[in-house]
Amino acid sequence: RDLHSFPTRRSSDLKSAIRHLQRIRKTLYLWPIMSKQVKDNQDKIILTEEGLADLKAELKDLKEVQMPKVVERIANARDQGDLSENSDYYSALDEQAMLNVRIDQIENVIDNAKVVKEQSGHLVTLGSKVQLQSESSNKKFTYSLVGQYESNPEDGKISIESPIGKSLLGKKKGDQVTVKTPAGELKYLILDVS
Repeated sequence: RDLHSFPTRRSSDLKSAIRHLQRIRKTLYLWPIMSKQVKDNQDKIILTEEGLADLKAELKDLKEVQMPKVVERIANARDQGDLSENSDYYSALDEQAMLNVRIDQIENVIDNAKVVKEQSGHLVTLGSKVQLQSESSNKKFTYSLVGQYESNPEDGKISIESPIGKSLLGKKKGDQVTVKTPAGELKYLILDVS
């Protein structure tokens, strides 16, 4: 029998169940994208002390603030009765699943983190703040070099694993750096390292 031959009530329940399974499938599909799988104990995730503290604060917020709110939303939605057409219920379940994925991801990163102390000196290392000048446009940029999980280019934090991060490591003030990108080679002059 096909879906359309079922009575209306059962068809509605089935459609609702299918929508919910599609949401779960989407969450499971996103899991590998949202979570870096660590292969063994030697595969460490490099973080600065600030980055580790930020992750711990986010984890605490997720577990102690956001998750209880979602659990309360689920309970309130259940109290409304028929769950088959209750969008609040399914929305809260989706949010709970996404929070669980993020909690698992952060716990994985924290468990496998290798905290590298920021070093001050003349060479660019993890945690260094670097001021650059583009040779083609003379624009100046300031970046902090961080681990990949702290990376946020809009905030001036670039990963040491990015093309520009790799090019900067070990360099000093006055050095010229060539960065190979998909768009071609970019050249920068290091104005300052702190």
